[in-house]
Amino acid sequence: MNQSWPGGKRPWPKPRQGSGEQNWGRLPGLRVRCIFLAWLGIFAGSWLVYEHYSSYSERCRGHVCQVVICDQYRKGIISGSVCQDLCELHMVEWRTCLSAAPAQQVYSGLWRDKDVTIKCGIEETLDSKVRSDAAPRRELVLFDKPTRGTSIKEFREMTLSFLKANLGDLPSLPALVGQVLLMADFNKDNRVSLAEAKSVWALLQRNEFLLLLSLQEKEHASRLLGYCGDLYLTEGVPHGAWHAAALPPLLRPLLPPALQGALQQWLGPAWPWRAKIAIGLLEFVEELFHGSYGTFYMCETTLANVGYTATYDFKMADLQQVAPEATVRRFLQGRRCEHSADCTYGRDCRAPCDRLMRQCKGDLIQPNLAKVCALLRGYLLPGAPADLREELGTQLRTCTTLSGLASQVEAHHSLVLSHLKTLLWKKISNTKYS
Repeated sequence: MNQSWPGGKRPWPKPRQGSGEQNWGRLPGLRVRCIFLAWLGIFAGSWLVYEHYSSYSERCRGHVCQVVICDQYRKGIISGSVCQDLCELHMVEWRTCLSAAPAQQVYSGLWRDKDVTIKCGIEETLDSKVRSDAAPRRELVLFDKPTRGTSIKEFREMTLSFLKANLGDLPSLPALVGQVLLMADFNKDNRVSLAEAKSVWALLQRNEFLLLLSLQEKEHASRLLGYCGDLYLTEGVPHGAWHAAALPPLLRPLLPPALQGALQQWLGPAWPWRAKIAIGLLEFVEELFHGSYGTFYMCETTLANVGYTATYDFKMADLQQVAPEATVRRFLQGRRCEHSADCTYGRDCRAPCDRLMRQCKGDLIQPNLAKVCALLRGYLLPGAPADLREELGTQLRTCTTLSGLASQVEAHHSLVLSHLKTLLWKKISNTKYS
């Protein structure tokens, strides 16, 4: 039944007292908050963009490096196997900047149709502004040895003394000196010119170059391809442990470590490929321990240094933080300390502090293997096959408790490492992943 209303009109319900006033009162405050948040977002975004590009311009100075190197080459002060291609024929193409710090320039590049990594140190020329006298100052500071009149015999002795100081007094060093002289004579004319000697001497001052030279026979270190002065080329940049390049650079600093770890699993290789990479990393630890040219310590054990090839063979992405035992011991010897933190070389090569003597001890608290196993727990356990996870976790935990004491290092470390490699290899052998 239709209900009729007086006058034919339906009356509107009366508004509740104060409801309209409350709504109108809320709107201006809401607008202010939205405007404030939008302004804050724009400000934060602009600041991040500014920080990124100002940092990029400071870190990425490849053009300065090339200008300085080519200036020295044209003056006849330095030479090398890639000088002509770099400075005259312009056959070295600089691509993506990978530098983490201004002092060490790192670029991906192309040379003679090969993907390469270009590395060059320019700390002598990096002040707040690049000065016009940068190149002469670099000549005086870096390319000052050997001096004119130095004989090849004196240069050989000079090189041997340098290697003894940095690698220890090893019977294999004369052979390494021979490699240095062979490399210096890049044009194979059976003589080492002053420019060639200056170049190879400057290269030896670069920690990573010294490591590359010492580990050239090892399959997990990048191969050296050529040099000009103290600029050198190695094999192309290996893939990272997870594809950080898939994320915009401005977002990376904002991601918490837990989320970065989740992205690593999502964007990184499948678990069997990770197992293959891990086996290569464990083999690299073996190579560093009592190799032909002594023992080396990994002093920054992070996933950023874990690289691999297109076939998932492990390659050490950065040797900057790998140090010879002799260098670390020289750093620790007689060093005053209050805590073990005072006895730290690099990022994580730490020795105990003798509180009574207030001096650092010689043995490191954690050996390479223990640090690598701690890294592999986060890299291998997520996504590991169910029938392997428990045993793998147990072995990795045991491995992380190893100490750097000389009494433990020899047999025990080798046994733990062998068990880990065998466990992983059994899981992926006779499959496409092997």
